Amino acid sequence: MQRNDNMRTLEEVQATVEIAKLQEDDLQTTIHCLSFGENVLSADYCLMELDDTLCKHIEAGESLVIRGDKDEKAVLCTGDKTYDLKMADTSNLLLLVPDCKTPDQLSGSKDSPLVVQTQIWGFCSSYWELRKQRPRMKKLKQLLMENPYEGPSLRGQEDPESLYTMLDLLERIQASEQELLAQLETIHACQVDGYWRMLDFDYEMKLLGHVTQLIDSESWSFSKVPMETCLEELCPLEPREMIEHWLNCFGKRSTENERVFYALDEDKVCRATALLLLQNAVKFNLREFQEVWQQSVPEGMGTRLDQLRGYALVDRGSGPDTICLLRVEDLSEDTVERFNQLFALREKWTEADITPYIKDLCGEKQTTAALLTKYARSSTQNGVKVFNSRRPVAT
Repeated sequence: MQRNDNMRTLEEVQATVEIAKLQEDDLQTTIHCLSFGENVLSADYCLMELDDTLCKHIEAGESLVIRGDKDEKAVLCTGDKTYDLKMADTSNLLLLVPDCKTPDQLSGSKDSPLVVQTQIWGFCSSYWELRKQRPRMKKLKQLLMENPYEGPSLRGQEDPESLYTMLDLLERIQASEQELLAQLETIHACQVDGYWRMLDFDYEMKLLGHVTQLIDSESWSFSKVPMETCLEELCPLEPREMIEHWLNCFGKRSTENERVFYALDEDKVCRATALLLLQNAVKFNLREFQEVWQQSVPEGMGTRLDQLRGYALVDRGSGPDTICLLRVEDLSEDTVERFNQLFALREKWTEADITPYIKDLCGEKQTTAALLTKYARSSTQNGVKVFNSRRPVAT
């Protein structure tokens, strides 16, 4: 049998070791002789560095999915987490060797060294690093608001091109399935005929009116609304599933003697009413707004400005105090851009005012104080600590 020119005998290996002035006692007893396979190219393979959690995920037969449109930076998702993908270079060439064994898996002894002929299948000078990150959800609401659900009268007449199933959303949104489901619940989305839909805001407020008027007419407590009676009374006006969906969004479900009750969330009801008042106003005199707001919510509920943290901004500067709509969901998901937007709106912020607009940017074990230290400069104004941009901001 003709010997491959790339193969080495033990004697040739020992001669090479001697020429290199290495001590055989310092080497492993199993010796790999490396050779390149035919047509090996560096572009044939990509390497990815996984932590123990992701390794176990793969070993358990689970999958990893890379998500992102052409104009987006790709992310990698498991079933419940999202990771940023970043290319890292290495000064040492990384060789891909199939069935490569670590020293503790090798046989051989000092008295009988073993030569193993090993073929290289590929090589890389870079690899993908993974870093856990926040899911990118801004696009989710944009997609669902292309065709919001406005009630049963238009049901079945919508263009299916602007409707999305869960599979469609997973193809478009850079998030894991669990993170996506959690966000769908946060934005009050629901499934209608197999598609995920967001309720049109006016329709959602219409449902709020139906429920609160019924509570008032029946003299029920907001903390104990009977589900079945509520559905029976309102189903002639709106679909049963929409009333129940609204109760799930704005109330907390409980069971008593096999009957289901809902305790309405005062903060959510008051907040929705405030958003209705603010949506068409550039600025609202704060005192007047608070009066109208309190008059607009169901009797027995109390309004407080802290219910609007992350939804509206109060300006107590020169002149009468004012309030305007500013929802955190409308701001950029990019940290630098978010701070630029905020400092373009207002030159100086107190920590209490800016915190609701940056806390969602915090990573694991990161605080808003750490973000402010990195992206803002602090000073004292009239005895109050305020923050401004570290760089000039275009207005």
